[in-house]
Amino acid sequence: MSETRFAIGIDLGTTHCALSYVDLDASDGEHVSQHVFDIPQLTAPGAVEERPLLPSFYYLPHPDEFPATDLSLPWTQTQDCITGELARERGAQTPIRLVASAKSWLCHPGVDRRAPILPADAPEEVGRISPLEVSKRYLEHLRDAWNTRFPEAPFVQQDITVTIPASFDPAARDLTAEAANAAAYDHLTLLEEPQAALYSWIQGTGGDWRKQVEVGDVILVIDIGGGTTDLSLIAVVEREGNLELHRVAVGDHILLGGDNIDLALAHVVAGKLSAQGTQLDPWQLRALTYGCRAAKELLLNDNAPDNAPIVVPSRGSRLIGGSIRTELTRDEVVNTVLEGFFPHVESAAKPATRARSGLTQLGLPYAQDAGITRHLAAFLTRQSEATSDLEGFSNAFPEGATFLHPSAVLFNGGVLKSKTLGERVMNVLNDWLSKENAASARLLEGADLDLAVARGAAYYSYVRRGGGVRIRGGTAQAYYIGVESAMPAVPGIAPPVQALCVAPFGMEEGTDTALPPQEFGLVVGEPVQFRFFGSSVRRHDEVGTLLEHWSADEVQELGEIEATLPAEDRPIGEIVPVRLHACVTETGTLAIEAIPRSGNEHWKVEFDVRGQG
Repeated sequence: MSETRFAIGIDLGTTHCALSYVDLDASDGEHVSQHVFDIPQLTAPGAVEERPLLPSFYYLPHPDEFPATDLSLPWTQTQDCITGELARERGAQTPIRLVASAKSWLCHPGVDRRAPILPADAPEEVGRISPLEVSKRYLEHLRDAWNTRFPEAPFVQQDITVTIPASFDPAARDLTAEAANAAAYDHLTLLEEPQAALYSWIQGTGGDWRKQVEVGDVILVIDIGGGTTDLSLIAVVEREGNLELHRVAVGDHILLGGDNIDLALAHVVAGKLSAQGTQLDPWQLRALTYGCRAAKELLLNDNAPDNAPIVVPSRGSRLIGGSIRTELTRDEVVNTVLEGFFPHVESAAKPATRARSGLTQLGLPYAQDAGITRHLAAFLTRQSEATSDLEGFSNAFPEGATFLHPSAVLFNGGVLKSKTLGERVMNVLNDWLSKENAASARLLEGADLDLAVARGAAYYSYVRRGGGVRIRGGTAQAYYIGVESAMPAVPGIAPPVQALCVAPFGMEEGTDTALPPQEFGLVVGEPVQFRFFGSSVRRHDEVGTLLEHWSADEVQELGEIEATLPAEDRPIGEIVPVRLHACVTETGTLAIEAIPRSGNEHWKVEFDVRGQG
């Protein structure tokens, strides 16, 4: 078996996947030989092209829709599905057969992510697939493409880093690792996307990053992709005379991004057509949304035209041969996006909530408020104390500061490729800082917003081998497991639940810890429920801290799972006195072991990846 030659980074994105790699034999220190892998994919029936991005779309064609030879790839002559550019284009015409946003479904605790549930609104005659399986298929496509290009350096022998949102909870992390392992990603590490973006920026400076940031800087990473918005804070500290980067805060997983913008623009177009007497049905509105994506990307460019044509597919005998044609103007796009998604708000703003309908379709838990700047304001306010324990930061902010003051900003994600949107974000943020007598934040330039995550992940794979600077941070939250209190039965009153801290904020990957000598009763041999909680603001809770009360702002429930722990030779339903032992694996997933007072058994308690719903 040959030695590892490449450090590979994969961006498993909501709307695109990308792969970058570092040639270890040609790299030394901060001088890195890095490349972007052009991914073969179907771009039309029977046509294979290599492109730097693989659209994260999966199309389930009708058995008679294509001749078998039209779906051939360099590594396979037959397949029953389409991944990539052709999947996206065909899905715009037949959306009921298109799987999109599989990554968002993968982190949705309200569904069974192993079950064939996608496309979510497909009729019965359309086959379905699970979010886990779709993710595996994307990863397999990248693996097979690599092995075709580099047969002398098999994928299975390389160091692989796959990126995930920083806000993924342990269950979603575990699911991603499972999909990768099922795709034969043997040497796997998971990395948070905002960290990957910062790694890419560091690598891109050619060693000059230390001249652009200094001790006391707080870097705000704003990552707005096709389906999600992720926010992270990374502090620049000094240790033994050297600059170091510490990730100090991570925001919530916000299902809000470019897809929302496309839908908003589709409603703008639909409104114009309605005023002209043309009503679109739901199928046409969905197809229109895909058309608005291309128009948006065109009209938000620096040298954009005044308008872009929009074609809505015809539907029904009255429209045969006459697709509906209209246009989007640049002013319509700019006004819709800026005022709807990036409004000027105060730093004390919070995302709006509305009363929900008693019945709703089962789907993704989208953000209720489309105002990304309101989510940003709430994040910075909630994390106002994120740097309070770091040396050199005690007097970093003006007295009376109401939110954490970033000094530098790094953009990531396709939405922020638009100069217009980037300028709006910086203007809003710097207006907040000015009102609290703080210096303006500066934008860190030079990031490739489409490929930064993949490039940063590959650089991180290289860094882990001792090749460069490393961002430290550990777990993005403190994690807790629910412990039911013992109390007499009271009609209509459930026993109160305490939250036991099993992994403190910042616990490093690959480390473990024994909890203090508290014992708890573990029910074996019958179905039981485990409740898990997380907090991104309780930074001082230690392993073994037991919370009796908490507010919704400081601790959130991450999901309730069911499991049946084997009874071994014990009676079914026995309550076994146990101590707990927690570890964070190298891939960043959380595992807890329950060790009995007597006997040789031990039970592994971890975030189950089957959603309840």
